[in-house]
Amino acid sequence: MEKVTNKISQYKGILTTYLKMLAAQCENYPDDDLQHLVITDQEHGHFQLTRTGWHDHRFYFMVLMHFDLKPDGKIWIQQNNTETLLAEELVEKGVLSSDIVLGFRPEYMRPATGYAAA
Repeated sequence: MEKVTNKISQYKGILTTYLKMLAAQCENYPDDDLQHLVITDQEHGHFQLTRTGWHDHRFYFMVLMHFDLKPDGKIWIQQNNTETLLAEELVEKGVLSSDIVLGFRPEYMRPATGYAAA
């Protein structure tokens, strides 16, 4: 149990730092007035990067990426509206590939992804 608790704590830090880094990179785009916000619910294990604001007389609100950190210590990638290979980047940051679930993929496809099926 302690091992899972330590892993969850480590993964919370990795996800939060990673999303803050991506948000800072997005703010360097000078072509719009959109904000990139990191939204975390550490207690319930939800982590998001959103884009919101006005551009060309249109209001935008988009979840760019959403992760759920489950009580078993697995990170579920629920949404990825970017070209970034999130799972690969998480592995580079220290997350075990066996702890990553591509939640946006159908259950029958997950065993072929090289990551956890669930």
